[in-house]
Amino acid sequence: MIRLPPGSWWDWDVVAWNAGELRLGAGHDLSYAHGLELVFGDPLFVVCPAAFHDPVFREPTLDEVRSVVRQVGETPAVLVAFEADAGGPGPAGGLIAAEQLDIVQGTVFRYWRENLSAGERLAPWVGPPAE
Repeated sequence: MIRLPPGSWWDWDVVAWNAGELRLGAGHDLSYAHGLELVFGDPLFVVCPAAFHDPVFREPTLDEVRSVVRQVGETPAVLVAFEADAGGPGPAGGLIAAEQLDIVQGTVFRYWRENLSAGERLAPWVGPPAE
């Protein structure tokens, strides 16, 4: 099971997702920035809401492990399960299998900003304003 560093990780969303990486961002308010990222390297199987709140991470059940193994053909190096509020009538389940998981802290701005300090960066979709 993953252990998050201390902080206010209420709001979550998918920051980036491609064949080599699934990146989830978290913070207390995602309007302008986030301060935590879960970076899943080489994701094999993903069930995850695009945006969610207050996830409770847990060990995957035996049935979840069997289901993922059946679909990907092997036991993944990383298997993360959670329940979260995704705005529906009940909790939404999440299940992510990947080859690697990195937990990265630092301010990630969701708007253009120059002169970043150490530990600060821009979200992948942010670019300089058009002139």
